[in-house]
Amino acid sequence: MDRLTNTVRPYAWGSVTALPTLLGEEPTGEPQAELWMGAHPGAPSRTPRGPLDRVIAEDPERELGEGAVAAFGPRLPFLLKVLAAAAPLSLQVHPNLDQAREGYADEEHRGVPIDAAHRNYKDANHKPELICALTEFDGLCGFREPVEAAALLEGLGVDSLKPYADLLRAHPEDAALREVLTAVLTADPEDMRRTVTETAAACARLGGPYAPYAGIAHHYPGDPGVIAALLLHHVRLQPGEALFLGAGVPHAYLDGLGVEIMANSDNVLRCGLTPKHVDVPELLRIVRFEAGDPGVLRPEAGPDGEELYETPIDEFRLSRHVLAEGAAPYDLSRPAPQILLCTAGTVRAGEEDLTPGHSVFVPAGETVRVSGPGTLFRATVLV
Repeated sequence: MDRLTNTVRPYAWGSVTALPTLLGEEPTGEPQAELWMGAHPGAPSRTPRGPLDRVIAEDPERELGEGAVAAFGPRLPFLLKVLAAAAPLSLQVHPNLDQAREGYADEEHRGVPIDAAHRNYKDANHKPELICALTEFDGLCGFREPVEAAALLEGLGVDSLKPYADLLRAHPEDAALREVLTAVLTADPEDMRRTVTETAAACARLGGPYAPYAGIAHHYPGDPGVIAALLLHHVRLQPGEALFLGAGVPHAYLDGLGVEIMANSDNVLRCGLTPKHVDVPELLRIVRFEAGDPGVLRPEAGPDGEELYETPIDEFRLSRHVLAEGAAPYDLSRPAPQILLCTAGTVRAGEEDLTPGHSVFVPAGETVRVSGPGTLFRATVLV
């Protein structure tokens, strides 16, 4: 197995202190948003044998196993992160696999440069993802029922929100949500800025269920995404709880520290809360206009002490082991690639001692035994 040296991404929304505290390092004074673990070409983990993407490319069947290569090709199909948000991320959705392939092929055919600011599809893959809270973690996930969203808007007492509330009450569920999101994103910018300003003041004054939206508006004054956010469920995860974000589900992370795993893709369609490009027609094609419970996940305990976060995705499988002091070592060997990440205590993995924020890559079929005391997250694939 290989001990990983991982890149920290310094996005503006990142926490100045959360990742340094996890890693036992002094803060630099700059935001530290994401710690990437994997073989993504944008920031591959480094191993004693070289960058992980190169190590895998040199012998994919040895590193990934025949089953993973047959199912997903000669690349690690997931990216593991520790995410540390101190401000809201963009409100966004991800395409399904067919939509990603179609969108990528179209932009390639039209000659849109891969690094163009207005490009939507950086690859031909989907990007389902799972976020598991290490601290209390706030986010937005999925549409409220239209009548619930209408009541929330009406409770603010902002006159310019009344047409949206009326639309939510006047149409069937999917049509109501589509009409209101379309109206918000295509409104006159100056009118929308005034609406957002009045809405932000009302949210701050009323507090309670409106408090998260006041915080969003503070970071993104005048952004239509503030109104779009009111259509979504606010979710507060407790440590160990998780959310699965499937294709077409609008979501945004607001605040907190968590372990995130996703299919290895960069495809994002943004709804707001961002200075970046928002492609409204393409976004509306991708969004699933379905209301429902956001579905907080809690791990399912197995007989060997593994706690699994069940998802309908083959590209990744995330589980947790809480390893007690003095307990017999666990054998975690699998015929598939694994990344093991310590988040608490000290975990012995093979010959490596892992402290919080540190990780190893385990090639397919490699024998690995782990012991504590500590908490270990295990990322692998279903083959």
